[in-house]
Amino acid sequence: MALVKVFSGSEILALALQTKLNAVGIETITKNNIQSGILAGFGTLGLAVEVFVEEEHLAQAQEIVDEMD
Repeated sequence: MALVKVFSGSEILALALQTKLNAVGIETITKNNIQSGILAGFGTLGLAVEVFVEEEHLAQAQEIVDEMD
């Protein structure tokens, strides 16, 4: 299955979204550029955490993302 990015933002909001998605049975993958940047020795800018879901769950996940706005 292909992964699709459904969110890009702060670490706190990404964790909240992951919790909501997992509660309805949608598994997520998170790419945390903040932690990666720290480990590599340089900083990052604001929208550094991305949340991905499998393409088959995109519509349902997008509804949950829209509710967070």
